[in-house]
Amino acid sequence: MSSLNTLSDWLAHCERLHPKTIDMGLDRVKAVAQRMGLSFECPIITVAGTNGKGSTCAMLESILGQAGYRTGVYTSPHLVHFEERLRLRGEMVKADELLPCFARVEQARTAGGDEISLSYFEFTTLAILDCIAQAGVDVAILEVGLGGRLDAVNILDADCAIITSIDLDHMELLGPDRESIGREKAGIMRTGRPVVVSDPIPPQSVIDHAAAIDAELWRFGRDFNYSGDKQQWNWAGRDRRYSGLAYPALRGANQLVNASGVLAALTALREKLPVTAQAVRNGLAFVELPGRFQIIPGQPTLVLDVAHNPHSVAALTANLDAMAYFPTTHAVFGAMADKDLAPMLTRIMPLVDRWYFTDLPTPRAAPAADLQARCQALNPRVAGASALFADPLLALRAAIAAADPADRIVVFGSFYTVGGVLKEGVPRLQAQHLKP
Repeated sequence: MSSLNTLSDWLAHCERLHPKTIDMGLDRVKAVAQRMGLSFECPIITVAGTNGKGSTCAMLESILGQAGYRTGVYTSPHLVHFEERLRLRGEMVKADELLPCFARVEQARTAGGDEISLSYFEFTTLAILDCIAQAGVDVAILEVGLGGRLDAVNILDADCAIITSIDLDHMELLGPDRESIGREKAGIMRTGRPVVVSDPIPPQSVIDHAAAIDAELWRFGRDFNYSGDKQQWNWAGRDRRYSGLAYPALRGANQLVNASGVLAALTALREKLPVTAQAVRNGLAFVELPGRFQIIPGQPTLVLDVAHNPHSVAALTANLDAMAYFPTTHAVFGAMADKDLAPMLTRIMPLVDRWYFTDLPTPRAAPAADLQARCQALNPRVAGASALFADPLLALRAAIAAADPADRIVVFGSFYTVGGVLKEGVPRLQAQHLKP
């Protein structure tokens, strides 16, 4: 314990503790939480889904912050710094604030000589939840890391659950189809409490589980909906309407679906967390979230997106298609080996002229050479229009060197891919764009 003096020390300790990187189940993490006496006095909003979780959490945080509430937001994974996983009152937590929380988890985990093994995610989740509980926030917003039913955040009962879009991802852990995956996501629901389902065509398993446990279901297209044109959009839900809303500051067509779910959740919670129409307008106008169809202006144009499954890559492709004309599109791509690569690559391939495949600093990643081979199998012409790189920053620098000012560079795939580029910092990336 005496050697654990920095956040890096603690994170390295967490990585050594458990034989599995991912170990689904709540028994161990619940036992440690009970030893810690972990509890929340404030309302909890838990967000699950395949895509759109981060955007949903960011919009909730922004609107509730504009309404004057002290927010605590837990999201994962991070792009560059671990501290990104926790924002208190809209600010990234400082490493020093986390240290006593890690120490409390360790003390509870080893109490009485009865040591409980925790995975990296379980340990760090408990430390962050403890930090939120100690901070005295007015509302906690918790993003599920994987699945829902057996995810560590589900040791807490959500006052409102939100389930965003559901698609095929992590099938080796969550099941082979949308119905199985939906069943896992539905595990965050609680009897008698609202659950907002913003997926326009949710798996029947989600609807059935809400009925089985008598949760208060808010369903997109039935209990709330949106309409809009190119200038503004409108939202209508149970006994509440918002008209003439500006589009969320987060880019992409799918963000209106996410925003609709957010407004449904806030309407469902209006007795506990009332917000004004002005807070909604300001919150949507000022929301920020790095790496979600993030466009960095300059020459060439740079697009960053953590799209890493077929559904999110389809959304990225649609968003890229809606942009202005670019003579050449360069793509920096790195992904995990367990991803369903063929539909992802098939979807975006018609838009990409040159590929820059990158290795990533994790054993779970597919080597750049494998990604190139998979892409070439789908389109042999990729062989003459692609190159391999040891890390995302080297790949981006090569793309910048090769691109003309009027071109576009898209960096997408794993959080490690986008994070590896953002480590350079957006101002430096912008400076690199200014080619002589």
